[in-house]
Amino acid sequence: MSAINRRTFLKWGACSSLLFLLSGYGYAYFFLQNGADHEFDYEAMFFVKKEEGKVQCRLCHHKCVIHDGQISRCKVRKASSGVLYTSVYARPAAVVVEPVEKEPQYHFLPGSNALCIGTSGCNFTCKNCHNWQLSQQGLADLERYHHYSPQEIVDLAHERQVPTISFTYNEPTVFYEYMLDISRLAKAEGLKTMLHTNGFIHSDPLEHLLPYLDTVTIDLKAFTEDFYHRISGGSLSPVLDTLLKVSQAGLWLEIVNLLIPGLNDDYASIQKMCNWIRTELGEHIPLHFSRFSPAYQLRNLSPTPLATMENAYSFAKKEGLLFVTLGNTPGHKYNSTFCPACGGTLIERHHITVKNINIEKGNCRFCHNPIPGIWSTTAI
Repeated sequence: MSAINRRTFLKWGACSSLLFLLSGYGYAYFFLQNGADHEFDYEAMFFVKKEEGKVQCRLCHHKCVIHDGQISRCKVRKASSGVLYTSVYARPAAVVVEPVEKEPQYHFLPGSNALCIGTSGCNFTCKNCHNWQLSQQGLADLERYHHYSPQEIVDLAHERQVPTISFTYNEPTVFYEYMLDISRLAKAEGLKTMLHTNGFIHSDPLEHLLPYLDTVTIDLKAFTEDFYHRISGGSLSPVLDTLLKVSQAGLWLEIVNLLIPGLNDDYASIQKMCNWIRTELGEHIPLHFSRFSPAYQLRNLSPTPLATMENAYSFAKKEGLLFVTLGNTPGHKYNSTFCPACGGTLIERHHITVKNINIEKGNCRFCHNPIPGIWSTTAI
C-alpha cells in the first residue's frame, strides 16, 4: 500500500469524524466516490455575463463577480468563458436518513424520518459552524463524495420508505440546481420536501423554488447586522426578506436561533427579534432557541448556560409567541411542545426523539384547540 501524505490523512480523519457526528440515526451514505474528478461540468442558473469573460452570480445576496477561471466565494461555482458552472450537481457529500426533529422541524410529521442530503460549500463563513468539514470546503477538498442523480435520490427515499427529502447540512442554496431538480421529481412522486437554510438566497431563485417545497427551517442567527457581518459573513436584512417571502407563500415555516454567549444572547436583541416574528410572521411560528456548544473557530467559548436558554424562552412567551422550544437541551421540559390553550403536552420529546404525540387531526387531544402544522403526509 502506498503511503498517504499528512494532508490527505487529515482530510480522511475529518470526514470520518463528520460521519460519526451525523450518522447517529438511520442510514448513512458518505464520501463513497473518490474525489479525483473535480470538473465544474454543470451549467449554473441565475448569473449574468460581464465584460472580459467575467460573470456575476445572482443566486445569493453576495452577488459575486467571478473572473474567468476563478472560483466563487461559496467554493462550488466557477466562471469559464462567460458561463458559470457548478461542481456539486449530483455530487452530494452526505446522504443520511434522520428524524425531522433534527432539522429542527417540530410541527411537521413529528416522529418521521427524512432523507437528508448536503454537499460541500456555503455562502456564509460562520465561526461557530458544526458542519464546517462540508460547508467550508470545496468539492476538491473532500476526497470522497457520492454520485447520485436527482432521480436516484428520489428512488432512495422510496427505498428507505421515508416521506420527506431534506436539503441540509451545508447551505442548500449553493447546490440550488440539484435541489430544484430533486424537488420537482419528489413532488411528482408524492414525496415532501424540506429546506434548512440560512435564508441568504436571492429573491428570484427563491421564488422559483418555493412551489416545490413543503416546509422551510430558517436559521435566524441574530437580530443585528453586526453579528451577521462579524460572525457569519452575511447580513440580516436579506434573511428577514426571505422569512417574509416563505411565510407569504403559505409554506410551513420554523425558525432557529442559536444562542451564543456574549454574541447574540442579550435581552434587547432577543426581545426585538421575537416582537418582529410575532408582528411580521405571526404568533403561531415555532421558534427554536438552540444551545451553543464550542465548535470550529469559537472553541474558546463556553456552552450556553441553561439560565440563558430559559430566560430567552420566557422573553419569547412574554412577546406573545405560542410555540417556543429549547434545542440541544436533552431532557429539558421546554424541549417539548405545549398547547397554548390548555397547557397540555402536545408532543413530548427527549432531544430529537419523540416520546408521545397528543395531536389528533390537527387538534389538541385534550381541549381540541387547532394546532398549526403539517401532521399528515396528505396535508397541503
